[in-house]
Amino acid sequence: MQLLSEWARTRSARAIGFARRSVAVRAAYLALVAVLSLATVFAFLPNIHASSDQSQTQQKLTDQDAARKLYADKIGKTYNFAFGPKNISTPGNAAVVGDTFLQPDTFPTADYCGHCHQEAYHQWRQSLHSNSFRTPFYRTSVNILIRTKGIEFSRHCDSCHNPIAVLGGGLTQDSLVDRKFDQDGLTCTTCHSVQKLQSTMGNGGYVMGVPAVLVDENGVRIPGLVPDSEILAHLDRHSKAVMQTFYRTPEFCSACHKANLPNPLNGYKFIRAFTAYDEWQNSKFSQRNPLTFYQADFTTCQGCHMKRAANALKEPGAKNGTFASHRWTAGNTAVPFYYGFDEQLAKTVEFLKTGNYLNVDLFAIRKANEDKVIAPLGSTPFTLAPGDVIQTMVVIQNKNIGHSLIPEVRDLYEAWVEFVVTDSDNKEIYHSGFIKPNGMLDERAHSFTNRPVNTEGTFVDNHKVWTIHSVAYDNTIQAGRSVLVRYEFRIPTAVKGAVKITARVNYRHLRQSYLNNVFGEDHVLYPVVELASRTRTLNIGENPVTAPEPTDNADWMRWNNLGISYLDQLQYSDAVQAFAQVVKLRPDYPDGYTNIGLTNIEWEKYGSARASLEKALELNPGNARALYYLALVERRAGHYDAEVDDLKKVLAQYPQSRDARRELGISYYQQRRPQEAMEQFEALQAIDPDDLAAHYNLSLLYRRMGMKDKAKEQSAMFVTKKVDPGAPTYSLDFLRKHPEISIESVPWHMHTDMPHPGVSSGGEQ
Repeated sequence: MQLLSEWARTRSARAIGFARRSVAVRAAYLALVAVLSLATVFAFLPNIHASSDQSQTQQKLTDQDAARKLYADKIGKTYNFAFGPKNISTPGNAAVVGDTFLQPDTFPTADYCGHCHQEAYHQWRQSLHSNSFRTPFYRTSVNILIRTKGIEFSRHCDSCHNPIAVLGGGLTQDSLVDRKFDQDGLTCTTCHSVQKLQSTMGNGGYVMGVPAVLVDENGVRIPGLVPDSEILAHLDRHSKAVMQTFYRTPEFCSACHKANLPNPLNGYKFIRAFTAYDEWQNSKFSQRNPLTFYQADFTTCQGCHMKRAANALKEPGAKNGTFASHRWTAGNTAVPFYYGFDEQLAKTVEFLKTGNYLNVDLFAIRKANEDKVIAPLGSTPFTLAPGDVIQTMVVIQNKNIGHSLIPEVRDLYEAWVEFVVTDSDNKEIYHSGFIKPNGMLDERAHSFTNRPVNTEGTFVDNHKVWTIHSVAYDNTIQAGRSVLVRYEFRIPTAVKGAVKITARVNYRHLRQSYLNNVFGEDHVLYPVVELASRTRTLNIGENPVTAPEPTDNADWMRWNNLGISYLDQLQYSDAVQAFAQVVKLRPDYPDGYTNIGLTNIEWEKYGSARASLEKALELNPGNARALYYLALVERRAGHYDAEVDDLKKVLAQYPQSRDARRELGISYYQQRRPQEAMEQFEALQAIDPDDLAAHYNLSLLYRRMGMKDKAKEQSAMFVTKKVDPGAPTYSLDFLRKHPEISIESVPWHMHTDMPHPGVSSGGEQ
């Protein structure tokens, strides 16, 4: 009663807000709010200042459980269990401790947390997490889903974008749930209430606990709001309530930064949506994959997107004057631009421009009437004349991104190469990758995007992901890899002095046509950020050797990146020649020889691969990358014991290698060692629950072992996850309709301003 009286005396001060109340008064007010907000369901929290006595804690938990049951029973009576009687989040994967609905009021608001954690709150408010649900960019596509298929299907999206709505039972027809929490998207207590993860399945692959900001002396979570004084008196218990060790792992991020389109959503089959986590795991930064082209120090998702920095505001979570960023800066410039979050926008642009994520290399030129390639530029002298037709080779390296360029929903984002040639008077000779006056990107630009299509062979331009059946092309650059983009232009006969060539990678969030879907065609242009660029001057006449710029890679790496590009474009002979230049410049570099071996394996020249792989192992005995590829050579030669031995050595160094697990499982299977094969495929599924080889082989192995139910389950997953052999038909239909961009589906192509048979000037060959 003392608390209630204190609140009554200060009632008139409500409008002033929490920040102007005394700590004691605010604590009292929050305590009453906790009681009143749940009084309509069931009374609990009988004594805010309860002692740590076990009986009182147990009574509070009993009351809380009863209140939750009453709420769940009420919601369950009208909830649309479209996907099964207990599936409250399907087509998403979100789960909750207790397997039933949570009252939205049990989640303390971000304002409550922000009273003490001012820096975290300030950063969070402008972040993507804070605005995960309310933005027009998200709402546009989700509202189409709701109108087209029903609100119950939006649980697939909102399991990550609005967990409180999903787990509170708000995503059903005629819901009575108060959706005031929508404006906060992912609040402090959604992330900080997750109690465990469901493998790395994504689509909201977490298990949410009852929100709590304090535990008792036995570690039991105390639900509801707690006065500041209680938290300050038990900071260790506060930390135990809101922190888990796995919060600092990439697996935590994988719960939402990995997604698929499942059968319950599209009525078709499993289709991968995005796999940022998988891409990280296969990158050099995870140190889990022996097959990367380069090595680096271990770095998590948080290591890039939650970098520690000095805090400007009060922040109890800071350590030694620095705080892990709760801005989660990445690539989204659209949301801060739309809301006028100038600080967040500036931080995002800075993040994109200063990360040294890409390397743009004007690697080589070739005169159209000559076979000789002049490479690498800067290290090789050459001559040019007016009228020469020049083919330019631009190599773009995904150097320091832990995932692809572009990651996740790359059909919405735009990253592309802008290539410009000018004369000495700065007059344009050739320009590819320009922005048109209406904001649309030059359709013949080389872009790092994809084109998902539906059964009508139409680009799914409005992000109706449940209609996707195929992908016409996907030009992303995976982490640590490179791409070769070719351009052709003619030096005008009247040019004197020099021409200047520039290649830059630009980035825009979001694609202009999607912005038009959201706002109509009459809207401001959204920011374009230059991620990386390189310019070279080509003299008419003699071009001597020039000094490299600080951002240039060493020549051996330039050749290596070219070889990687050739390999991905299936030009095996050229790739071998490029990697041969690498070992010529760096004869002590084992990976140079391994790359030659890898190319020969993909070229199916297994005999030729052996010598270079053995040379790599001579330079670096035990090299896991060389051992892996040598195992494939041993398999083809029928040396099965050597094959298994090599793969076991790889796994001893990289126990989470997907590829080594898969290949060792196949090796055991072929040797009729079913138990050992089964162990490898089960370990592979623990790493990647969607691996097709694991599903297929386990379905066979389980059946042979008499485990019919498990065999049936694996067989069903293989069938729904394997590529539909008819799907490419839709892609071909799309490409026939769009010849201006169809060339992007071909690994080797030329962007040119030269007329060619069947191609108009300004087109592509």
